[in-house]
Amino acid sequence: MIYICPMQQPSPLISILLPVFNAEKYLEACLASILQQSYLHWELWAVDDYSTDRSWEILQHWGEKDTRIFPLKNQESKGVIGALRTAFEASRGHYLTRMDADDLMPPSKLNRLLSLLQNSGPGHVATGKVQYFAEGQVFEGYRRYESWLNGLMDSGLHYRDIYRECVIPSPCWMVERQDFLRCGAFDLGIYPEDYDLCFRFYQSGLIVKADQDVLHLWRDHSSRSSRNSPLYADNRFLALKCHYFLAINYQENRPLVIWGAGKKGKLTAQLLQEKGIEFHWVCNTPSKWGKAIAGVVLQNTSYVEQLTKPQVLILVANPDEQSHIGLQLSEKGMSAGLDFYFFC
Repeated sequence: MIYICPMQQPSPLISILLPVFNAEKYLEACLASILQQSYLHWELWAVDDYSTDRSWEILQHWGEKDTRIFPLKNQESKGVIGALRTAFEASRGHYLTRMDADDLMPPSKLNRLLSLLQNSGPGHVATGKVQYFAEGQVFEGYRRYESWLNGLMDSGLHYRDIYRECVIPSPCWMVERQDFLRCGAFDLGIYPEDYDLCFRFYQSGLIVKADQDVLHLWRDHSSRSSRNSPLYADNRFLALKCHYFLAINYQENRPLVIWGAGKKGKLTAQLLQEKGIEFHWVCNTPSKWGKAIAGVVLQNTSYVEQLTKPQVLILVANPDEQSHIGLQLSEKGMSAGLDFYFFC
């Protein structure tokens, strides 16, 4: 009897998409962390986005060191979306992930994200916990975001909180190519691009599978785009939230309520009126009750109880007030992510 060893299935190829802009200070450490991955069957499409420093020279050097690294010049308009499009169009892997040029990958990152997808099958997006680091002190806002984001990895309630903030870290996700194409890839060109993609994962019904360990090391430094670029300003985030709420969760047969009359509440009112959407408006400030802003009279928050099955957009930033409002609405039988949504 002759024993024939079954053929071993080849490891699937993972395409890593890396936009690079003036990253010479951190780029080599980033590339070294990719080369240290325990999973070996990957390709890196590193796209220089019109850098004015030594980034292109560094990419060429590392491309000569390892044949899995493919340096490219951005073939689209300047910006991270153009760089990502260039990388994606060149990529060949069945699985896709993104990396940022100033960050680091723990050695098991690719392997663990891939395992989540292989165990789950198509229709999923894999992610994991993150940890910020810096040469000095990490900016407090990023530390709060890290804690909140990692809490979602534990609870699995990513989409319930999607209107608060981006619930999938931009450089820590992996999807199958067919699912990525179904979500629209990088076709839309909308900033903030990571949040827009996250909403499209949600809209397309991709189920989030989260690893409980830290799979991405996120560098905080003063020149981060999220700190400096107008493409990541608060008003862009709010406009994106409104757009996708109306596209995904809004129900025309239910009264819509804005809760909060501060800066973000007023901007949300403006965005809804531009879309021709009617709404009620409530706030916690007695001096504003009965006054009209943009033609809508502000009411006491108890007004919500007079409405039949309302949908409530909460535009109150204070965490303690948010907790109180959430508890108050929950006691009325309303559910977060179905009946009320935190927009900040």
